[in-house]
Amino acid sequence: MQTTSLVERWNRWSRAHVGTVDAVLAGPIVLFAVAAALAVDESSPAVVVVALALSVPLVWRRMYPVAAGGIVAVASYAHLAFLPELGPGTAIAVPVAVYSLAAYAPRWAANVALVAAVAGGAGAGARYLSPPGSRPFDVAVMAVLVAVFLGGIWAFGRVRGLRLREVTSLTERNRLLELERLKEAELAATQERTRIAREMHDIVAHSLTAIIAQADGGRYAAAQHPETATEVFATISETGRGALTDMRSLLSVLREDSPREFTTTPGLGDLGALIDRMGDSGLDVTFTETGTPREVSDGLGLSVYRIVQESLTNVLKHAGPSAHAEVTLDWRPDRLVVETVDDGRGAAARVGARAGGPGRPPHPPPGPVARRPPGGGAARARRRWVPCSRHGPCLG
Repeated sequence: MQTTSLVERWNRWSRAHVGTVDAVLAGPIVLFAVAAALAVDESSPAVVVVALALSVPLVWRRMYPVAAGGIVAVASYAHLAFLPELGPGTAIAVPVAVYSLAAYAPRWAANVALVAAVAGGAGAGARYLSPPGSRPFDVAVMAVLVAVFLGGIWAFGRVRGLRLREVTSLTERNRLLELERLKEAELAATQERTRIAREMHDIVAHSLTAIIAQADGGRYAAAQHPETATEVFATISETGRGALTDMRSLLSVLREDSPREFTTTPGLGDLGALIDRMGDSGLDVTFTETGTPREVSDGLGLSVYRIVQESLTNVLKHAGPSAHAEVTLDWRPDRLVVETVDDGRGAAARVGARAGGPGRPPHPPPGPVARRPPGGGAARARRRWVPCSRHGPCLG
């Protein structure tokens, strides 16, 4: 385990300090090439210059592979043309340069390096490695052996280059996948926050509206009908507990230090209970269902439930006293039409509603249990939603 950690740290450090690593590795080659050149012919400065031209560019073999390989190629051909003996440093520097060009240079440069290496290797084998007076066949054999040797070095370098490119591609792909995962997680968190905010609005707005309506009715009913006030306060308590339970279930997903609570998602089957609760809150509601009911998705059922809940909450808040609402579910072959109609007076119902106002009515408004039939001359407000069966709720 510790060895793996050391290897990984070395790989990361070496990738970040390519120039330093190559300089350290090229240093001994430079010293060996110069020493070997001086040992062969210490009186000729050209030998030392060629040895330096062959070995020093290896310091930049990975950072600038084309430039470094080009200098080595020129120096090696100069050596082949002008020097009578093969320097030991050349036998090391040329294979390293060929390998580096094949592994780290662009494809065109690697292909040029292969041709130059095979041709130069064949020439070096024929000139330096064939004894004087050798038969043409023996010279050809030495030339082919050196050319094949350099070709094999080039092939190893090419495989190394393909491997490096594959690793780079996989690394980039993993980076993009990680970015995509983070974006998806961020999008999921945003959608979850939006859903929680929407559910909190529906729960709080509906429950508080019902509680306020019940409290207003109970205040006026307590004076003349104490038994009715008791029922009203029981309804307030039940509504508050239900809202508290829903809020706890909803907010439990935001806490990691407590077990999550799960409740059933409301749907079409809960519309009856919703209508009953709104009736207990003082709203006269009529529910009608036409057509042939069928199974719908949970998302569509929740959308229909929230539409009816929001519309009835708005009627209870804004339609005024004695308002009557009609909720209709029309099952059609290709869609479900949800229609909510009320006969409330809207903003006109708020005139004189506050205690102590100049337009306060002589009698208190009816409580939650005092339901009146719809007024004959009241204006009718119509709200109509069409939850599409395939694409979610849409306006119709």
